[in-house]
Amino acid sequence: MTIREFKMPDVGEGLTEAEILKWYVQPGDTVEDGQIVCEVETAKAAVELPIPFDGTVHELLFPEGTTVDVGQVIISVNVGGGAAPEAPAAPAAVAAPEPVAAPAPAAEPEPEGRQPVLVGYGVAASSTKRRARKAAPTAVAPAAPAVVPEQLNGHAPAGPRPLAKPPVRKLAKDLGVDLASVTPTGPDGIITREDVHRAAAPAPAPVVEAPAPVAAPAPVAAPAVATAVASDARETRVPIKGVRKATAAAMVGSAFTAPHVTEFVTFDITRTMKLVEELKADKDMAGLRVNPLLLIAKAVLVAVKRNPEINAAWDEAAQEIVLKHYVNLGIAAATPRGLIVPNIKDAHAQTLPELSKSLSELVATAREGKTTPTAMQGGTFTITNVGVFGVDTGTPILNPGESAILAVGAIKLQPWVHKGKVKPRQVTTLALSFDHRLVDGELGSKFLADIAAILEQPKRLITWA
Repeated sequence: MTIREFKMPDVGEGLTEAEILKWYVQPGDTVEDGQIVCEVETAKAAVELPIPFDGTVHELLFPEGTTVDVGQVIISVNVGGGAAPEAPAAPAAVAAPEPVAAPAPAAEPEPEGRQPVLVGYGVAASSTKRRARKAAPTAVAPAAPAVVPEQLNGHAPAGPRPLAKPPVRKLAKDLGVDLASVTPTGPDGIITREDVHRAAAPAPAPVVEAPAPVAAPAPVAAPAVATAVASDARETRVPIKGVRKATAAAMVGSAFTAPHVTEFVTFDITRTMKLVEELKADKDMAGLRVNPLLLIAKAVLVAVKRNPEINAAWDEAAQEIVLKHYVNLGIAAATPRGLIVPNIKDAHAQTLPELSKSLSELVATAREGKTTPTAMQGGTFTITNVGVFGVDTGTPILNPGESAILAVGAIKLQPWVHKGKVKPRQVTTLALSFDHRLVDGELGSKFLADIAAILEQPKRLITWA
């Protein structure tokens, strides 16, 4: 038997840690080179990790929800064939009479077609098979108590591993329920969410003996956010980690490093809104998403071309201003995991149809939680659209490493003086925050005024481009 170890890789530049969100395999599963074995969340995004060799899963070194340093071993695989070094069936294997021990004894294999390891992810019979599982003895390797998934609730395993899908295990951890004490009602002895709720129900109010509805903390186990831990019925505490932790640190660093200045401009965007409708009917834009953000992004790129000094970065170590001759246009996206800012590489070189396609792909990928760390690196200028929430404007904080960020407010029908008369017009407000070490008031004002002028008269997209 030959054991190979797979270490937590650096899936982005300079990342030092990642949280294990989900395991897609369990000890005894057969894996192939390139097969996804787990999903992790870094400070930049959620990423699926493939195993780089074939074999049989020997051990998962960390349970779900654990933050692991880059370079630490997270899974070991038997790549040389032969049986895994499990301890013989000592008396501890017999000392597990609880009804939760759904798997058959060690000598009997589990039935074919086991349940998927994750809701929404099936397991192909040809690539992942479960070996017959032996009862987990208490005297395995010394490291076992800190690494086996059964210990999510801080209890050492006693007897066979209770059967439950990863979301149910996470729910049990959130509610402080020991899965070994839960009576399963699901098919083949699988513990369900309802089973966990029933086990947790008496805990909040043992004296009053409140009915089952008292177990309302269940909604805290939102799948896409950091694991929420309810301290009591009046408060909920959410650990800060992953994307939210990185965003918080970056924003604090930005706010207290770069001297922010914010300027505003309110203007008539009616002609741009009419152009949006015309482009929707244009055959060259057929099948593409056309909206105000697309033309605002194009206006920003034109204004950057006319005011190139706005597209820069401050190098503190070298005490230099770094002028960028390309635009990696960042679009702030609100996702269940927190705010992320993926960017469109070399957006300055894209045509309007190409920019539309890039924006659509960026948004779709962010909503699916599939944004890669690479997509969030190297941004030079960012747009944040607070208008989608009905907000008039804001004072955005700079994305670290960039010199300016534009906030787009809601577009509303308002009374406006047009051609000497008060008429209802589409009006919006833009807010530009910039690093005053790099951008002085004149440059910031000219740049913001250029964007507004283009959107007031969108024909300038052609003449100024």
